[in-house]
Amino acid sequence: MIDYSQIPSPCFVLEEAKLRTNLKLIDSVQQQAGVQIILALKGFSMYSAFPLVKQYLSGATASSLNEIKLVNEYLGVQAHTYIPAIRDDEFDEVLERSSHLTFNSLSQWERFKNRAIGSGVSCGIRVNPQYSEVATDMYNPCVPGSRLGVTRNLIGDRLPDGMEGIHFHTLCENDSYTLERTLEALESRFSDLLHQARWVNMGGGHLMTREGYNTEHLIGLLKAFREKYQVEVILEPGSAIGWQTGVLVSSVLDVVDSQGIQVAILDTSFAAHMPDTLEMPYKPRILNSYHEPVSGKPTYRLGGMTCLAGDFMGDYSFDKPLQIGDKIVFDDMIHYTMVKTSTFNGVNLPSIGIWQEDGTFRLVKTYGYESFKDRLS
Repeated sequence: MIDYSQIPSPCFVLEEAKLRTNLKLIDSVQQQAGVQIILALKGFSMYSAFPLVKQYLSGATASSLNEIKLVNEYLGVQAHTYIPAIRDDEFDEVLERSSHLTFNSLSQWERFKNRAIGSGVSCGIRVNPQYSEVATDMYNPCVPGSRLGVTRNLIGDRLPDGMEGIHFHTLCENDSYTLERTLEALESRFSDLLHQARWVNMGGGHLMTREGYNTEHLIGLLKAFREKYQVEVILEPGSAIGWQTGVLVSSVLDVVDSQGIQVAILDTSFAAHMPDTLEMPYKPRILNSYHEPVSGKPTYRLGGMTCLAGDFMGDYSFDKPLQIGDKIVFDDMIHYTMVKTSTFNGVNLPSIGIWQEDGTFRLVKTYGYESFKDRLS
């Protein structure tokens, strides 16, 4: 149990024990299914926790040269790399630092294949099975006109010479039954090419650490697919690693009456520090609060500290009126949140800390003016 009196504000706090629990479950799935599950840095790049991650996962996937370098430096392995479009001046270093490289298009493959073939890097192509159950278009890679992956009409009846893998990623915090239907769509279009592949990367979005997820069903799917096509199977979940492993601690700076609506202004920002809440959108849960307004209880709209008019979230009820200095703790703010923060309006980034398994708090990093200045010129 976190002692919030020890936590500076604002601060992301990872609970080490909860991360280990997730990693143990994920490792159990990969061992029973005979697959490789790797860390997706786009969802969890907290490298201070990588020593723990390394105990359970043997690899990581990256989508930029900077992420690749982080994988090399802090996990000590070559990266599984997928970049939608690779810069020519970065390609050789990307190749040098990767074990697997998925190309997004056949034109990128044609441009770089002579440098890739013979390098020792295992190359693949991302395909678009034209099936996804992701409701929000911003997160759906299969919308018409998607730039992500190659549709079947663009590929012949053979994988290009020099390619060994097929990669797809169409899930977003989905369950194993969504994966089952996705595999049916994939096989209906690409079955012949799957038989030619050495490995198949099923991307991310497999939220196997969510309560109620049927891991036995997932294991069965993965084993059957692996045996049917005689391929290595790779999964690269983003949310599942850091799911429910930590919080964002903030504090009330002011309480104002806005035309009869009570607004609590915080020392954090939805726009700068929790952008997914506005993009997805979704309403984050707050510890010791009511997720929806309750008649008769103190109710507040929560505002961020930037001057963006839309930097707010509402409305929540509490058992007692909020006071300046009260802690507001946003639950489940480790995956896909820290990686998206910005210093918009010059606001400081939240600190980062770990609530360790021995019940002590370790402040990992704080930010100030230099972090803001370094992003500008």
